[in-house]
Amino acid sequence: MNNFKILSVDDPNWKAYIKTSWRYDFHHTSCFHHIEKKKGEEIFLFIAEYKTDFLALPLVIRKIPTTNYFDATSVYGYAGPIASKEIAALPPKLIQFFQDNFLAYCQQHKIISVFSRLHPIIEQKHFFQYFGELIDLNKTVAIDLKLPVDEQRRAFRKSTKSEINQLKKKKGYSVKKIDADDDYGITQFVEIYHETMQKVGANDYYFFGFDYFKSLLVNDCFSCDLLVAMKDEIMTAGAIFTRTATLMQYHLAGTKEEYAYDTPMKLILDEARLLGTELGLEYFHLGGGVGGSDDDSLFRFKSGFSKNFFQFSVWNLIVNKEIYNELVEAKHINASAHLNFFPLYRAK
Repeated sequence: MNNFKILSVDDPNWKAYIKTSWRYDFHHTSCFHHIEKKKGEEIFLFIAEYKTDFLALPLVIRKIPTTNYFDATSVYGYAGPIASKEIAALPPKLIQFFQDNFLAYCQQHKIISVFSRLHPIIEQKHFFQYFGELIDLNKTVAIDLKLPVDEQRRAFRKSTKSEINQLKKKKGYSVKKIDADDDYGITQFVEIYHETMQKVGANDYYFFGFDYFKSLLVNDCFSCDLLVAMKDEIMTAGAIFTRTATLMQYHLAGTKEEYAYDTPMKLILDEARLLGTELGLEYFHLGGGVGGSDDDSLFRFKSGFSKNFFQFSVWNLIVNKEIYNELVEAKHINASAHLNFFPLYRAK
């Protein structure tokens, strides 16, 4: 018998569904949604079930300013649907049942559009056949942790291997883990992270504070490690890594400007992939850059560790096209100037 239900972010059953998913990442958990929740938002996990199979999609519901309408979006990061097994192996009628009930919910609750960033490593595209629009953006990089560590290292760019060796053997760098109860260590990392955000001109959203990082480190939905590079007892760089049952994710990072030339982050990433391998994880996802090509310095940095590339895509769904167009027209938005922006009525 089919069953469709909606769980709030506070419902303990959310955790149970995530834990029994075929594959999931920390972006899917209720803990991360709690951490990311903003005032006025509602967060739900939409679930369709058939016999022993289920399909679930976490979304954030937001009011569209100055209107009586709403839209839905994914939490920041790599989200999208998850399921009890590979989505392509689910009964087609379960997928159709989810879509029909989800659309009915959106229509009933005046949700005009839905947007979700998808997870490059989790197979999700089968869910979206004939349901909205999929747009391929950049490539992301992942290290296959199922391979022996020596074979992983052979895939490193030659210069990357050389620099890691120099960091350890000639320049005196080492990597250590900062414990969740080490408030001083966390504070040092936050200062380095903010310095990096200022250097790259990041917008205000990315200036996460101490409480944000502390919440990541002590949550009970997924594991989280803060690894830092030390030289002469000085913290020079650090990064947050999340871990679920099969995936490690390179989340947020920073490097002190005076040590940037040495790129100690490369040593941190090397230690992280060794940790992930030791723990029996499948992939260490480094993420992508801005453009996903070697012209993009961030992507080039990450691709120095692996040529195992995955496609990052997003999903756009217009539930009520008439109201959607009215909202766009009311803001006098030039669509040609915002070709990849969705929903268009939120463009500035």
